[in-house]
Amino acid sequence: MTAPTSDSGAAGPGTGKAGGAADTLGQTILVRVTGIDGPGITAGILHILSDAGAEVLDMEQVVVRDRLNLGIFVAVDQERSPLKDLLFFGWQRDIHIDFEVIDNGTVEPQRPRFAVIVIGRTLDAGELGAVADAIASVGANIERIVRLSNYPVISYELIVVGSDLARLRSSLLQASHDYHVDIAIEREGLARRAKRLVVVDMDSTLIRDEVIDLLAAEAGVRDEIAALTSEAMAGDLDFETALRQRVRLLAGLDEETLHRVRDRLRLTPGARTFVRTLKRLGYRVAIVSGGFDLFADYAKDLLGADSAHANRLEIVDGRLSGELEGDIIDGSAKARLLEEIAAADGISLEQAVAIGDGANDIEMLSRAGLGIAFNAKPALAAAADATLQVPYLDAILFVLGLKREDIEAEQLSTSVIPKEWDGAEGPPDSLHDAAG
Repeated sequence: MTAPTSDSGAAGPGTGKAGGAADTLGQTILVRVTGIDGPGITAGILHILSDAGAEVLDMEQVVVRDRLNLGIFVAVDQERSPLKDLLFFGWQRDIHIDFEVIDNGTVEPQRPRFAVIVIGRTLDAGELGAVADAIASVGANIERIVRLSNYPVISYELIVVGSDLARLRSSLLQASHDYHVDIAIEREGLARRAKRLVVVDMDSTLIRDEVIDLLAAEAGVRDEIAALTSEAMAGDLDFETALRQRVRLLAGLDEETLHRVRDRLRLTPGARTFVRTLKRLGYRVAIVSGGFDLFADYAKDLLGADSAHANRLEIVDGRLSGELEGDIIDGSAKARLLEEIAAADGISLEQAVAIGDGANDIEMLSRAGLGIAFNAKPALAAAADATLQVPYLDAILFVLGLKREDIEAEQLSTSVIPKEWDGAEGPPDSLHDAAG
């Protein structure tokens, strides 16, 4: 075995064969190392193990506020035991090393693994404890915890083993409701780390506004349009009928008014960071909206998204005719567009993320590999894989397992999206105020 020549960070399973190594070398030991971290500690321990002919079966390391926690599972030859040398090394480096003999004869069956993301404006011990209780109550166990962000929200990733998805989700949803924290759960594995497409709704998701309400105010028909919206939400009007009737009330608005409304639109805080980071990682980003093309196309161009799909307003002689062109984009059409966009780019639906806030997003979210309800109505929240109530769109990046510090480091070196569309009101872009 070649001895390592440099220090190393956290590691996964080693290359040794557990059963064979234990049979050949005689004893399997867990070496635990704790103390103040420093360069060369991991390398020094591995040199000692290598010199003793030990076989590394598994290894994991984490550093929390400069405090090292390292575990190395090894098979050793009792006649060439490295334990004394390890203890001497620990004394030299002022770290604590202890040992535990582990029975390696029984191979545990593979258990299901899940990634649980916990997000809140604050997360205290009581709230985190409630999440841990919810996990334990269904027989699952927390294997690893990693902090993903400390502002503008606090978030942690918990890798959980055991239980089944339905029971775990039910228990965590109750904790989320009782303690007002956001919790997302997804199977841990290759599919989770292979997402390539994000499809996002626009009104009240990518932007803070409902465009039709802004247009209604300009046309002086706010109350009439609000009444039609209420009928649609109550189920008394289907989406297409309600949309066409509302658009007819807007007949006569000129293009100058449309552009004025467009220029007043306000991004959801974190929208620029969200799209920019996804694009930096190679994602395809599509806007799929039940709103209108003039505004969705504007958002696409400003944010650098790949495509935008929305209902087409008919403009005749510079004014709205009160009619729509082409097919209506309702809930079924949104789901169909998700499938078409994914197929066009050779992306499986399992690799797609869908984000929305309304009932017309239910089908789209249910077909995506990961469906996220963002500040959503109850009907959508109940159908989604993850529900976020925090007002920052880039908090979704934490659901995808990204760390704030990595995102911020990228943003400090890239500036590709104009700032001027953040709007004059409300909080700034959530991860950085000045960059890009």
